[in-house]
Amino acid sequence: MKFMKLGSKPDQFQTDGDNIRYVATELATDMVITVGEVKFYLHKFPLLSKSSRLQKLAANSNEENSDDINIDDIPGGPAAFEICAKFCYGMIVTLNAYNVVAARCAAQYLEMHETVEKGNLIYKIDVFLTSSIFRSWKDSIIVLQTTKSLNPWSEDLKIVSHCLDSIASKASIDASKVEWSYTYNRKKLPSENGNDTHWNGVRKQQLVPKDWWVEDLCELQIDMYKKVITTIRSKGRVSADVIGEALRAYILRRLPGFSKGLIQEADLVKCHYLVDTITWLVPREKNSVSCSFLLRLLQASIILECGENGRMELMKKIGQQLEEATVADLLIQAPSGETTPYNVELVRDLVEQFLIQEPDGHNDCPADNEFREISHGEVSDASRVKVARLVDGYLAEAARDCSLPLSKFVELAQMVSGFPRPTHDGIYRAIDVYLKEHPEITKSERKRICRLMDCRKLSVDASAHAVQNERLPLRVVVQVLFFEQVRSTTSSAGDSTPELAGSIKALLPGGSHASSRSATTNTEDDWDAVPTAEDLKALKGGLANIRLKEETEHGNDSNLAKINSEKVAMTKVKGLIMSKKIFSKLWSNKERHSENSSSDTSESPASSTAEETKSTPSRSRRH
Repeated sequence: MKFMKLGSKPDQFQTDGDNIRYVATELATDMVITVGEVKFYLHKFPLLSKSSRLQKLAANSNEENSDDINIDDIPGGPAAFEICAKFCYGMIVTLNAYNVVAARCAAQYLEMHETVEKGNLIYKIDVFLTSSIFRSWKDSIIVLQTTKSLNPWSEDLKIVSHCLDSIASKASIDASKVEWSYTYNRKKLPSENGNDTHWNGVRKQQLVPKDWWVEDLCELQIDMYKKVITTIRSKGRVSADVIGEALRAYILRRLPGFSKGLIQEADLVKCHYLVDTITWLVPREKNSVSCSFLLRLLQASIILECGENGRMELMKKIGQQLEEATVADLLIQAPSGETTPYNVELVRDLVEQFLIQEPDGHNDCPADNEFREISHGEVSDASRVKVARLVDGYLAEAARDCSLPLSKFVELAQMVSGFPRPTHDGIYRAIDVYLKEHPEITKSERKRICRLMDCRKLSVDASAHAVQNERLPLRVVVQVLFFEQVRSTTSSAGDSTPELAGSIKALLPGGSHASSRSATTNTEDDWDAVPTAEDLKALKGGLANIRLKEETEHGNDSNLAKINSEKVAMTKVKGLIMSKKIFSKLWSNKERHSENSSSDTSESPASSTAEETKSTPSRSRRH
């Protein structure tokens, strides 16, 4: 820290109690100056020779036959006045970054100019500020902190503006030219990690990180911090990501619990101003701060009920970077009074902001904004894939809440339903969790939620889980089995699609209307019902039978055809004990399709159906 010593005489100021100061000399004092609650017993000559204001006040007191002078409004109070008084006596006084501003303002108040006496206090302090303080990185920060309590004097004397310019200039300099000390604890330098800084006996130059100044500025109060960051940005030499890192470091220091979405500070008004200010300071450039940081800032803004404009600006920024978020980032607590633990409506709004992203670049002209069209082309497919996966994961967590309405679940899922996905495993998992936690929902609601996934896009593992999932409607299980059968058959038969599809398409949405009106068709209630374990086993067995029969009909090897025919017969015997409601339609459609092209089957569809009717009771259903 820089300092300056003035005067050469020993300090002779003495204290008598808490409120009395006097000079211990042989000469009796002839002036009493009251500053606040402190009385100074001093001599007129040394003071009046250097202070124009005291000359005027002393002249007025003489006219009133009084030696008392009151200067309650002097900036810096008794401590600053004592520095000025000691300077007048020629006593040793030390100025440093902590007291120099108060002394400068007090000297200005006392009018200690060069016109009164050469080498006066104002001149000496100005030289010290210019030559030492403003050239020092840390001293400039300390001085700036002290100016707040001395406004408007420090503002009028340009001390604040000089400090801001000094700090901003140093923060904007090329990092390779930084030669002063600074605080940097977030990422240790190689030398601090114990790594060798020498190579072949030659000392290697230490690399200064580009955000070297971030932690030192965290010492500033938020109003001064805002001025510094604004000044740094105005110089245009610091990148947006470094500004973003500075904001992140500051709020983590000043707002305990911020990283966990908590507000632990008792002074909510102070926190409100801090969050509003940081929100305003966030650079417009995309990726200047992480999406996780923006979401935490939004959460704090909601908790503290900050301004709506700032919240909307945050949501727009989050929408531009939503693909970077994690599920944990989105698990924002719902406002008090809500029945659900998570703020699903907020996530819906964020996804909406992602969908309506505007083109890069910002236009401050309101007239242009009125005619700006929403552009969906700015969002890449890669970003859509990530957001779809993110929403699927979020829904799986939110679905654990038994009070989450189906409408909110479906609404959020439908917003990303058109997004490209490698698989639909994520939305299937979310649907399964919801069905597990909400067993009371109706058949139509189960049907509605299951429409959100495409069974054709389930992975092998997800399909294997789905065909054994007793929470899914029977219709969905049949679809999964069908597409699994098509996938396995297609992979073995090359690019050709097997005729298997024609026998089961009627079971699927959009299937044959003629076959759906068959006398043996299953009712809508049957297909929307929840299957039992026996039903699931029967479905898998039935589809295996059809696949074997297809191999028999289309195989070129006669021996293979014979073996497969025997397998078909054996499996059909097992099929007699299967549920009539499940397979009557399946078998009747398949047999009608193949009766003109194959004579290997030993029984007719009618007899098969009849046997099933006699031997198999109706499938039990659970609701």
